[in-house]
Amino acid sequence: MSARAAARLQRLPPYLFAQIEKKIAAKRAAGVDVITLGIGDPDTATPGPVIDALCAHARRPDTHQYPSNRGRADFRAGVADFYARRFGVDLDPDTEIIPALGAKEAVANINLAFLDPGDVALAADPGYPVYVNGPILAGAEPVSMPLVPELGFQPDLEAIPTEVADKAKLMYLNYPNNPTGAVVDDDLFARVVEFARRHDIIVVHDNAYSEITFDGYRAPSFLATPGAKDVGIEVFSLSKSYNMTGWRVGAVVGNAELIEIYWQLKTNIDSGMFEAVQEAGVAALTDCDEAVAAMCALYTRRRDTLVSALQAIGIPVSAPRGTIYIWAPVPEGETSAGFTERVLEDAGVVISPGSAFGASGEGFVRMSLTTPDDRLNEAAERIAALVLR
Repeated sequence: MSARAAARLQRLPPYLFAQIEKKIAAKRAAGVDVITLGIGDPDTATPGPVIDALCAHARRPDTHQYPSNRGRADFRAGVADFYARRFGVDLDPDTEIIPALGAKEAVANINLAFLDPGDVALAADPGYPVYVNGPILAGAEPVSMPLVPELGFQPDLEAIPTEVADKAKLMYLNYPNNPTGAVVDDDLFARVVEFARRHDIIVVHDNAYSEITFDGYRAPSFLATPGAKDVGIEVFSLSKSYNMTGWRVGAVVGNAELIEIYWQLKTNIDSGMFEAVQEAGVAALTDCDEAVAAMCALYTRRRDTLVSALQAIGIPVSAPRGTIYIWAPVPEGETSAGFTERVLEDAGVVISPGSAFGASGEGFVRMSLTTPDDRLNEAAERIAALVLR
């Protein structure tokens, strides 16, 4: 037998977080006390009401059969109620909401639903790797859309060549932004709507971090922008905001025609979300505001600790107003990959090279705040000792 991956897989770059997991395992096997600031996986427990809802509904026999890809009516109603209360966005539970098995699944499958070979997807750079890998798996072409530091890590829409914009079918955005921590507090979304109308582009806003914000900032939904629902959809995830990364709960919401096409694809790929998990998602959206506030306070403390430590050793980093990441420039004369490797080898700390999130990420590293306070403090001390020696 000749075991050879399909050509589409051979086009993919190595997946960043799989590589990080391998490096951690190898170092720990060698006896190294590794502290990881690499992967954004919350280290605190899922809120109690979510767990209680899962247990209660898992005991109900009516949740044990095949679920509908459309999702339970009360899950869709829960998402609609949340969007109305939190963002001021009206969504029709019957036509504008569908469950997703986490944001990653949704982002990847959206490419299969809307892209043909030769089509172009504009991918935020730096950005979540699936914005690039998803189009490749669909046989399409991802085109980098640089996020410009001088513009607050926003894309310069007018710098996108007309011939590229006219060929593009999808545009991926994500605010609060992974990996940079940038937020939207201006008219970016309005400009994106106008750009998408002009070039007939579907906007996909990855809304994974809207509830993790600091200093009084409240992140908007893309769909709250006038005209946004005419041109796009939003992927909402419960993973980071409610400490539910392992639960795989999210929703794709927005334009009804696009939701219908996405549903058509999903009926041929998966069998829907376990209905007890959907009920747990409803509990998160309705009963966990205090837990989210407490988590934001925890991340604020960790953010301030790490930012202060980096500033003290001369790394000019700004405190983000959203996400669970610090986006820091590397010391002068170093590359993203080189500094990341040095921090791992000499300090036993895992961080992520900015270049792994796209070419525009070169010169930066990403550090996650999802590490207990004592270990985060120790990681900061190790990095400081390394840089200052």
